[in-house]
Amino acid sequence: MSRYVLDSWAWVEYFEGSPKGERVKAIIFDSRNEIFTHSVSAAEIISKAKRNGMDTDAIWIAIINNSKIVETNADESKNAGITHAIIKSKNRNFSLADAFVLATARRLKAKAVTGDIDFKNIDDVIML
Repeated sequence: MSRYVLDSWAWVEYFEGSPKGERVKAIIFDSRNEIFTHSVSAAEIISKAKRNGMDTDAIWIAIINNSKIVETNADESKNAGITHAIIKSKNRNFSLADAFVLATARRLKAKAVTGDIDFKNIDDVIML
């Protein structure tokens, strides 16, 4: 079984039905995969959906029906902070939310799935 943590970028592409979203869909619906979404990413997705006039309830249901929502524990908060500081020193656009996704993927021994350029050349990431 393969494990994946979808970041907000990946989910947005999925909901928009883009070609990259089709790749996300294939990951989500492959029964051999275990899918996770960090709670911060879920909040980002819902925020974007609301701002774009989309049905936030339908999007929320799709996220929780197709992935496990992951909360942050104390150690992961520390690891996300350290990861954020290290990567941000090289890439000033790397967000704290991105660091939580990456820390979660590492804790779960999963791959983060994204197309966000801020993840480029980072281990444990599948770039779409």
